[in-house]
Amino acid sequence: MNDRIDTDTDTDFDHDGLQAQLRALPGERLPPARVWQGIAARLPAMPMPAAAPPPAASVTAIAPRRRWPLHVGLGLAAALGLIMVVPMPAPQTPPPTLVQRQADAMVAEYQQAMAALPAAQVGGDWQPALRELDSSADHIRAAIAENPRSRSLLAQLQRTYALRLELTQQAVMAAAGLPS
Repeated sequence: MNDRIDTDTDTDFDHDGLQAQLRALPGERLPPARVWQGIAARLPAMPMPAAAPPPAASVTAIAPRRRWPLHVGLGLAAALGLIMVVPMPAPQTPPPTLVQRQADAMVAEYQQAMAALPAAQVGGDWQPALRELDSSADHIRAAIAENPRSRSLLAQLQRTYALRLELTQQAVMAAAGLPS
């Protein structure tokens, strides 16, 4: 049942004697020539290829030159794959400049002033001028976003909002029947 060999009882062997016999064996044995002749006779006959030209240095030099586009292409494909796999951090928007913060504050003040005006219906004669001033203010804010350090754009936005408020006040007064 138990096929295990007990190593404690197998110590009858003379290990040193075995080691000495192993060392006495020849390192390499060559079979006699007749054995090689018998092997060669049993092998099927192989057609002899035409004599190949000896490898020249120019042949081995051409092969690497032909492979460089392959290597470059593989490198580019690997780089493209890396770019597609590795998530790129989103570009951080720079903090708003002083001019942008002032323009934002000006927009908030303008909206508060417009909300403070009485809710009266402005006549149709005033609408084209008011729309034109609103459009101008939008364009100036877009220009400030493009050129955030321009103080002249900020001054132009301030003049446009002041004119818009003044024109709106006049329109409200005219709609209420009050002299302006």
